[in-house]
Amino acid sequence: MVKRSNDKIWIIAALLGGVVVLAVTIGFVGQGNVRHVTIFWTEKVEQTVIFEEIDGKSQIKAIKGVLGDANPTLLSRTSFAYILTVINNGTTFHRLYIDGFNVQTELLEPGQQDTITIYPDKEGEFTYYDKRQHLIPLGKIKIVSVVPSDEFQGIWKDLI
Repeated sequence: MVKRSNDKIWIIAALLGGVVVLAVTIGFVGQGNVRHVTIFWTEKVEQTVIFEEIDGKSQIKAIKGVLGDANPTLLSRTSFAYILTVINNGTTFHRLYIDGFNVQTELLEPGQQDTITIYPDKEGEFTYYDKRQHLIPLGKIKIVSVVPSDEFQGIWKDLI
């Protein structure tokens, strides 16, 4: 009888030990500690807008990655590449200029497009213009900073 009771204890201990080892393995692997390559996602924001003339006035309309009507507020994050494609669907020449970054598209003929890339390193709101002979303000681009998860404190850090 003593032998059978001893066997039950060993079986229960082995099962509990196996469950603990399984939980530790899942936790270790789940944290990404066994990857053979580094995972890196290119951090970028891509948006597309078009120039149009409505009632003789230039305006920007959103096509991809932007919400809003005429002259929408464009939105991006700091430390991300901001890629903006601008298409001229109007009947005159247009050039998009973003103040604060001193970046602009080529002078676009009707039907042409150009892509500009910005690497914002500061927060803020910056005006974008139609820059031909004069600067015509159209709208704003807003750059925001998003806190990475490793900067969370307290209970929030434990949930991530």
